[in-house]
Amino acid sequence: MPNAESNNTYQRLPAYQEHAHSYNRDTGAFHSYRQAVVDALPVSPGDVVLDVGCGTGLCCGMLRDKVGTHGNVVGIEESSEMLAVARQQARRNDWRNVSLVRAAAEHARIERPADAALFCAVHDILQSPDALRNIVASLRPGAWVAAGGAKWAPRMMLPVNALLRTLHEPYVRSFDGFDRPWRHLEQVTEDVRVRQLGFGSGYIMTARVPDRPLGGWPDAN
Repeated sequence: MPNAESNNTYQRLPAYQEHAHSYNRDTGAFHSYRQAVVDALPVSPGDVVLDVGCGTGLCCGMLRDKVGTHGNVVGIEESSEMLAVARQQARRNDWRNVSLVRAAAEHARIERPADAALFCAVHDILQSPDALRNIVASLRPGAWVAAGGAKWAPRMMLPVNALLRTLHEPYVRSFDGFDRPWRHLEQVTEDVRVRQLGFGSGYIMTARVPDRPLGGWPDAN
């Protein structure tokens, strides 16, 4: 499977370092939302699925349930502290078909094309065209992607947006693109469907990788 090491291209956030061991507890209220994003990803038993920015592995087990014992889940995470927690969980649950790779999404190497990719609560990765370029290039034509996370609610909902900023500031390097987090991914996929949740404060996007590239890649802005 993959072989990669992380290059720290961004300033690392404390939430993904010294708070890694409390991350599952701190974000436990969002478990049902993670499940909804995983449920939205069309995969079949035996598929290979990339969990991009897998963190402590909270989605890995749910993806493993979908691909079965003959499929594979590849978790990609640049934080060594978060990945250490994910590896503990994989050993504890005997997830033999879950591979965990320390790598930034921009630099992860996947040895053979995967069948699907999940982007769950990874806003910064979705705002990186280099990361998306690398991940989409690691998927077979027709592969499915699902992305989900928080977004700005309509402007009139100022208290909701203030709460969103407070809740997500520990986990987001920049709120650029927070009004439409899927803006880059939708430019290089097709059959795009976006469902907004929580009065517009969250979203789930699904799409497919086209047989041929759609236009050019977006720039970093």
